[in-house]
Amino acid sequence: MSVPALIQAQNLIKSGDIVGAEHALATLAETEGDHALVVALDQFPPKDLLAIIREYDTSKESLVNLLVTPEQFAQAVVLEKRYGDLSHEQLRGMINSVIFREGADPSEFLYAISEVEGGYEALTDYLAERTERIECFYRYATFDLFEYSDEAKTQAIDDDLLNLTRDNEPQSSPLDMSNFEDHDWMEVTTILRYQHPDIFREVLLKLRARLKKENAAHDAFMDSIEELPEGVLDNDKPMPSNDRPDFEGLQEESAL
Repeated sequence: MSVPALIQAQNLIKSGDIVGAEHALATLAETEGDHALVVALDQFPPKDLLAIIREYDTSKESLVNLLVTPEQFAQAVVLEKRYGDLSHEQLRGMINSVIFREGADPSEFLYAISEVEGGYEALTDYLAERTERIECFYRYATFDLFEYSDEAKTQAIDDDLLNLTRDNEPQSSPLDMSNFEDHDWMEVTTILRYQHPDIFREVLLKLRARLKKENAAHDAFMDSIEELPEGVLDNDKPMPSNDRPDFEGLQEESAL
């Protein structure tokens, strides 16, 4: 293994040259073999590995993305929250580009993520915008919210998840999996639901808690609006005379 290559890559990352850093690691693989790069990444700081993986480009293959192991990727991906991306779009794209690469086992990557500190939060962030559809999938094996019209059926009840484990959860059939092969959140949800039900349980509980908190914040905001004095939000209400601009005075002054 060439230690200078790692030092060079780290220095390039510090200077903001992510492309150059990735090239330095790729050169290591070209000169000493793919295995040398895999071994080197074990010594590479997760935050620096994240900086490279985060800059994925769907128009070209990244050698680092192709060779990073589940354990190495898990250590890096949980640091994504430091970037403060509230939309989590970068997180979703990054995870999809690695776990669904050719020849990879997405299930192995998802399990590795769950095993590190902050892993459940990362998976929750990844699925954060899909809570209602994931809830529907859990109950009815479909992501179609409109397939069942009875709203009471989709109300979240935490107790129904507490006993969800691999021992009492039926295994999925190849048809179950093929129906949701989108290389995105639906496939991730399906893998968690049927192959890692214990992980799915914890993630869905976190999603429910977040949704409940968001709904409570929204209700509190609406209540605060209702308590405002009458006319505060009425943009059409005339301003008091003492607050109106003296247009006539301005015109006279300009004439002078």
